[in-house]
Amino acid sequence: MFTIVKLQATNSTNTYLKEWAKKCVLKNATVVIATIQNNGRGQQGETWQSEAGKNLTFSLLYRFKKLALNEQFYLNCAISLALYDSLVPFVKDKLSIKWPNDIMSDHQKIGGILIENTVKSGLITQSVIGIGLNVNQLQFSNNLPNASSLKLVCNQDFNLEVMLQNILKALVDKFEHIESKDFIYLRASYLKRLYKKGIFSNYSDGNQIFKGKICDVNLDGSLLLELENGELKSFINKSISYL
Repeated sequence: MFTIVKLQATNSTNTYLKEWAKKCVLKNATVVIATIQNNGRGQQGETWQSEAGKNLTFSLLYRFKKLALNEQFYLNCAISLALYDSLVPFVKDKLSIKWPNDIMSDHQKIGGILIENTVKSGLITQSVIGIGLNVNQLQFSNNLPNASSLKLVCNQDFNLEVMLQNILKALVDKFEHIESKDFIYLRASYLKRLYKKGIFSNYSDGNQIFKGKICDVNLDGSLLLELENGELKSFINKSISYL
């Protein structure tokens, strides 16, 4: 199903794949994977740091049959769950999904996702899905105090090719739920695995620190918190940070 293209190095697999798709019609489910990613991108312009040859950094171009723009939250659910499911056999009860789509082991980040959609007439005509997974890396920059890897968590080496195939297989399964519009399953499964759901925790909105409890994720992807005074308040991505 997948067409896999392997690169020794590129600035960003998402950027490479998007630029390539502008020049020609790529086969659906084209994957670009890089040994070295010099300028990997995370959510809203953040960078993704990865040691060469130790981790998985790849992007997937996918065209769904009919996925509306107002259904993009379910795409985020599907991809997050696919990455989660592929790691459960190794990390087990330590694993969770941190809103909107970071993969956590306890309180440490081991994976991240960047989804960039092309939209026409209210439909998502193409998705470029970037996945970064810390696999065998042992040391991280001091400005990433909460970063970890599968090797650090599980105390074993992992075969990158096998891990890639496991993730792609999980994506196929979750994409079937997208195509069949099985959104109730995707949303319920995502919420069940959400990091710090139902627990009062500290957050910051850039101006103040406050306590809140994750109650839900709205259909537009915003996070719904219950504040200490009982008020329910929604926050869009990057408007608050976990402390």
